[in-house]
Amino acid sequence: MSDRRSQLLLAGAVALAIYAVFFAGGYAHDVLARAGIYAIAAIGYQLVFGRLGALSLAQGCFFGLGAYAAALTALKLDFGFPLTLLAGTALPVLLAAVIAVPVLRLSSHYFALATLGIAQLAVLAATNWTDVTGGANGLYGVPPLAFGGMQIEFGLPLTLLVWTCVGIVLLFSRRLTAGRNGLRVETLREAPKAAAALGIDGTAIRFRFFLVSAAFGGFAGALQAHAVGVVSPDVLSFHILVLLLAMTVIGGRDSPLGAVLGALLLVHLPEWFRDFADYYLVAYGAALLAAIIFLPRGLAGLLPSSNRSALPVPATAVPARRNGDTLSVEMLSKRFGGIDALKDVSLTVAPGEIVGLIGPNGSGKTTLVNVVTGMEKPDSGRVRFGHADLTGLPPEHIARAGIARTFQHPQIAPDLTVRESLDAVGDGDAETLLALVGLESGAETRSGALPPAGQKRLEIARALAAGASLLALDEPAAGLSDPERAQLASLLKKLAADGHAILLIDHAMDFLLPLADRVLCLSAGRVAAEGAPDEVARDRHAVEAYFGESPL
Repeated sequence: MSDRRSQLLLAGAVALAIYAVFFAGGYAHDVLARAGIYAIAAIGYQLVFGRLGALSLAQGCFFGLGAYAAALTALKLDFGFPLTLLAGTALPVLLAAVIAVPVLRLSSHYFALATLGIAQLAVLAATNWTDVTGGANGLYGVPPLAFGGMQIEFGLPLTLLVWTCVGIVLLFSRRLTAGRNGLRVETLREAPKAAAALGIDGTAIRFRFFLVSAAFGGFAGALQAHAVGVVSPDVLSFHILVLLLAMTVIGGRDSPLGAVLGALLLVHLPEWFRDFADYYLVAYGAALLAAIIFLPRGLAGLLPSSNRSALPVPATAVPARRNGDTLSVEMLSKRFGGIDALKDVSLTVAPGEIVGLIGPNGSGKTTLVNVVTGMEKPDSGRVRFGHADLTGLPPEHIARAGIARTFQHPQIAPDLTVRESLDAVGDGDAETLLALVGLESGAETRSGALPPAGQKRLEIARALAAGASLLALDEPAAGLSDPERAQLASLLKKLAADGHAILLIDHAMDFLLPLADRVLCLSAGRVAAEGAPDEVARDRHAVEAYFGESPL
């Protein structure tokens, strides 16, 4: 966090404390406490919706479950502080852990629908399980928090307690997303396929963030139960979710501090429009619309940017590689429906060797790379790298074994700088790698601002930073000018001379054939020809694969 941003945050905290202690009346304390409670839940929601980019519709459910758990343990079991808060935190986390495995595997729209369904089930349970939840009437008489014999009710004591909790939650959230963790999360959000292909365990990150989000939501709900003394199905309503979503969007979905600012604004908004109650929803909607149009980064975007400090550079000059490992693909087959995308394909790529993979569109080239790198599972056959059998393993495991890939269309996190893109995936010396690929002068440039040739070189540098000893390059020369192709060819020769194995797909024969040590031609998922580049270029089967009966 930049010094300027830290100073503003400290000044804001001091100003809020002075206002709460010396100027705010009893009701203003109540509003501030309520804003702090929602801020905690919104910070949790920001982790999933903002950081991961996943539209979870269960945060209101976690908030309500936390409230019910705290109320039930206080009323039925006669628990006090801090056990009721722990129960309110634990129940949503338990639910999140149970549902995370199936729902986190879903694509964005289905994930949203699944979490919405879970939230609606919670509302039905709270409404109809009357013996436990009190049904539509809810639970009354939840005692205020008590600490050291002193009850902490609405007013200044509760306000100070809540905002102390907000500060702790902010610090925890900051720690969770600081440094390389934050860079990896942003890479996962913006380029999930690339993240997996570079060894970033997206499943573990999503699981961790989902549980922390549930914990913050449940903790906030538990505070709410003790603060108001009543818990009803309203705490599980869709309105709570919409409120948290609006707080995150208006405050800034990329910043936990933004969630706090959004909570302060939206909790106070009804108070400011108390005399214009008929227009409150209009003001609410206008604020949300204005934030989306004029403040895409939310209120937090108005603050000085947070400068992510460079990560320490270890003593090694380049990422550790596993020289000596040979890729062996044995009788690999893959079907989609009734079509053979690959049929009994075999190949080897040795250290220091460039193997070209050619064939017409739809011949199975990208499918082969997808299977080798774990993006697709084969129906039969084996993928071995050295002595390791990688067949059917997830892409992040294959990446950690030393195989990384690039994509036809560069998969990057556009808001990360070039240096940060490398820091996200490896411990090597970014300066050395950037110099190797010719990007040393643009280390602090946003990745999204690089030209296509620069983005393709960045993908190669990022794969090297991940410690790859075999690079699978999917059409790296596509869209490049002749001088840019020459620079890329020179880079690939250097990497091969350094001991890297390279599997190279490209349609540009004038680029690929002079580079490759061997060439494999695919046609309709089968090997049509294999051998030295000049032999394959003259092979009748390869010629027919590209041009029918016409000669090359």
